Amino acid sequence: MNNNNIKNENFIIINESNSNPIKMPILGIGTYKLNDIENIIKVGLENGYRRIDTASMYNNEDRIGKVLIEMITKNDGLDGKKIKREDLFITSKCSFMEHGYENALKAFNQSLERLQLDYLDCYLIHWPGVKGLDGSDSGNSIQRAQTWRALEKLYQDKKVRSIGVSNYTINHLTELLSSPNLQIKPTINQVEFHPLNFQKDLLEFCKKNNIILESYASLAGGRLINNESVKELAKKIGRTPSQLLLRYCLEHHCPVIPKTDNVHRLIENQMIFDFTLSEDIINSLDKLNKDQRFYMNPNSVN
Repeated sequence: MNNNNIKNENFIIINESNSNPIKMPILGIGTYKLNDIENIIKVGLENGYRRIDTASMYNNEDRIGKVLIEMITKNDGLDGKKIKREDLFITSKCSFMEHGYENALKAFNQSLERLQLDYLDCYLIHWPGVKGLDGSDSGNSIQRAQTWRALEKLYQDKKVRSIGVSNYTINHLTELLSSPNLQIKPTINQVEFHPLNFQKDLLEFCKKNNIILESYASLAGGRLINNESVKELAKKIGRTPSQLLLRYCLEHHCPVIPKTDNVHRLIENQMIFDFTLSEDIINSLDKLNKDQRFYMNPNSVN
């Protein structure tokens, strides 16, 4: 994995450890609880966005699929170039209700059908736990191993170009990577990552094992935008708090998928590739860490 790409380009090369390198845009559109989803995706695609992140649990794949078909078949981007399927990077996820080999295969095909696509660019296990099981139940480990086997088959059958996980801890990743049955390594681990939850050990573990740590909730669900330290640092460099926080993730080699219902902020979020952060600013943001999560804690799952 060439981590230098992420600081100077708008894409990163992933899946190198599986001898099938592909380009993934560093910046994407997050769609969790996104209200004005049709308009945001249309405007995003027209203005250069090419990565969209969704999940079966978000209950919006069908809406996204309709927009994608419309944009691919009818519309051009603002640069006058046709929007092609092969230029897009679409990610979806297998939920905690869809664990197990057969369940995961079925879930993938249902996601594909809702999105009206022939293949996905990335498919992730959304959560290490299984619905209905206590976090300490050994069944979680057994079923997520079966789910991973299903993702490997989807990859081998060329139905998805890369596979990975989400909300995996070091323990979950160690278990997966050390499995004697492992055939395909995870490319991505998508987790809650921001200055208040700077997961340094996980970040270093992923880098060591050629796994891309991807950030969701990069703005801590919007809470960090009004943080006084963040506002002060953003003012110092002449950027918005959102741009500062997204750039912070990039400096740590973490792709980002910010969500916004505001078209102005959608465009504003793209303006993170023409500046860098000094080591002092990065360290200042690192020091805000409180191991504070605003979403579910995967450490509750063995």
